Amino acid sequence: MPDDTPCGTQAGRDDRPDEARRARLSRIFDEDAELYDGARPGYPAELYDDLAGLAGVRGGSRVLEVGCGTGQATVPLARRGCRITAVEAGPHMAAVARRNLAGATGVEVVTARFESWPLPPEPFDAVVSATAFHWIDPAVRVAKAADALRPGGALAVVRTQHVGGGTEEFFAEVQRCYERFDPDTTPGLRPPAAAGVDGSDHAREVARSGRFGPTVFRRHERDLTYTTSRYLDLLRTYSGHRALPEAARNGLLACIGALIDGTYGGRVTKRYLIELGVSYRR
Repeated sequence: MPDDTPCGTQAGRDDRPDEARRARLSRIFDEDAELYDGARPGYPAELYDDLAGLAGVRGGSRVLEVGCGTGQATVPLARRGCRITAVEAGPHMAAVARRNLAGATGVEVVTARFESWPLPPEPFDAVVSATAFHWIDPAVRVAKAADALRPGGALAVVRTQHVGGGTEEFFAEVQRCYERFDPDTTPGLRPPAAAGVDGSDHAREVARSGRFGPTVFRRHERDLTYTTSRYLDLLRTYSGHRALPEAARNGLLACIGALIDGTYGGRVTKRYLIELGVSYRR
């Protein structure tokens, strides 16, 4: 299950939606799994090096992946020789993941909500969730991850956020489109500076469970450049955009496309912050 953003923030990570909104938006991704698979970026190689070095996720590791989406992280982990059980709530997303993992040995994709999925008797070496953990019920996610792990096993949570950088003028100007078509947009909103983003909320949640030691973080920034059509496809995969009424969504996307084509030569660059938090089960 993928990560997402409220419509007007452009942020790339939902700013902790309330529970009713979280449950509603988490189901939207499955509407167009093929578009999601083609438009959403994967993760840099450095992240998998960190998973190996910091979380012990390497060839032969028994990994439970929570919210695999269409397999953006699952495929690289399978190529590194991990034995993976990937749990995905969306049936269409899970079907695309199975297709993308065809031929991979030691990998199973299970269509189920993690909250209600019965854990197997054999514990895992690591629980990995790549930009999906915040969609899981907070009353369940950390405790159930601990239950799934062997003593000393790692909970590895990847979070992605749009931060300042890239084509910064565009992300300032485009707010006018959001303010026009999305009534919930905060006026003047801007992507935060990467230095101002930290994982303290996740670290506190894990610490409150009493099941894990301190959380250790690794962070990577990267710029991705999109053509107009590719950027609009990306936005069509965000739950906040998909949840807009059709007329508002179409107007918003047309406004954004016209801005990119008319002012920015048909391409813009978005800066992502990829944050990995690793906690070991006591």
